[in-house]
Amino acid sequence: MSVRRLADESVQPASFAFTAENQAWAEKRIGLYPPGRQQSAVIPLLMRAQDQDGWVTRATIEKVAEMLDMPYIRVLEVATFYTQFQLVPVGKRAHIQVCGTTPCMLRGAEGLIDVCKSKIHAEPHHLNEDGSLSWEEVECAGACVNAPMVAIFHDTYEDLTPARLEEIIDAFQAGNGDSIKPGPQIGRLHGAAEGGQTTLLETPTAKREKFVPPPAPEAEPAPAAPAAPAPTTAAKPKDVAEENAPALKGTPKEAKVSVAKAEGERKAADIAAKADGTPNNAMREGATGAESKAEAIDGGKAVGKAKTSASADGGASASVKKVTPAVKAPAADPKAVSPTRDSAAVQPLFERPAGEPDDLKLISGVGPVLEGKLHALGITTYAQIARFKKADIAKVDEVLNFKGRIERDEWVKQAKALAKGGVEEYRKVFGKDPR
Repeated sequence: MSVRRLADESVQPASFAFTAENQAWAEKRIGLYPPGRQQSAVIPLLMRAQDQDGWVTRATIEKVAEMLDMPYIRVLEVATFYTQFQLVPVGKRAHIQVCGTTPCMLRGAEGLIDVCKSKIHAEPHHLNEDGSLSWEEVECAGACVNAPMVAIFHDTYEDLTPARLEEIIDAFQAGNGDSIKPGPQIGRLHGAAEGGQTTLLETPTAKREKFVPPPAPEAEPAPAAPAAPAPTTAAKPKDVAEENAPALKGTPKEAKVSVAKAEGERKAADIAAKADGTPNNAMREGATGAESKAEAIDGGKAVGKAKTSASADGGASASVKKVTPAVKAPAADPKAVSPTRDSAAVQPLFERPAGEPDDLKLISGVGPVLEGKLHALGITTYAQIARFKKADIAKVDEVLNFKGRIERDEWVKQAKALAKGGVEEYRKVFGKDPR
């Protein structure tokens, strides 16, 4: 990035003032920002001043800084950082910015630069003989599709040839810049195709006919009803109603009784298998998986092993105890205290002074929650923080787990200024309002 400095003192005006209209605009613009944030209006105000005088002078920077209660150096940093601000005098009628980025160079920007050198000055940022024109080469101006192009103040002129640029320069020098229409100079609309529309040129002539659905096919004869299924003695699945199992409909009463009896025997066998580990061979002939896997793991000590006991009447009862392993949460560091926790969790480290507490939130880096934490530690005044020694800082840093935040944010320096003269002293020391 090139070095950008203010113009020589020989061309700097003694003072700057907005016109009445621009002053009203600037005050309204400043009022759009909340209290304490008016410095955010620095770029709009500098642009308005440049639109008024054509460039940004030292007096302009000082005036804007005073209006926004900013140090001069802060406004100077903004003006010298952004290349949109002109730091030397420009032409009173036109300052021509020639785009020199790749698309424009490929389309003939070098020819436009030659025109500027011949009609204005051999070097950029220099005025012509009568001070009406100046020029410079800039980065992309945002209309690559219509390259090459130039920007004059807030307007762009695109699709240029050297001859067309000469005509534009002559018009501005004569004071007739308003007669030149901004945008493409070859008749196309914005970024549309050069030469006009080339597709979809025909006007539709065919009429849309009303849709007529085809006739419905002749109805086919209904298929014959299927024959009723033969009665079955198959066991009804568990929890299946007869209306959902057509095969069970029409089963003789004797068959239903037999099915119910078989179902009862199967359940009893299942219960016995679960109780003593014997497989239900009636349902799973030859099965060997009834032996509890828990017994084969760790000698029967595996978590979740079933406990069984036989009843006196030959029946069996089983009680299974589920064991869920406990998950231990990592122990919290008792010294680490989060500023978002309840302030009651913090133990006092200092003797709380008598009287009303100071507004510790004026210290940059201290919010309402953290202020409550400091009160809980016994810290309520600027004077206490201003007297902090390294040992005091280390104690607070350890308890609140700040990791050097107190020294990094210069709490002691801020507190000394606030304790000495409040907000006014803070402004003198730091050049801005607290927080």
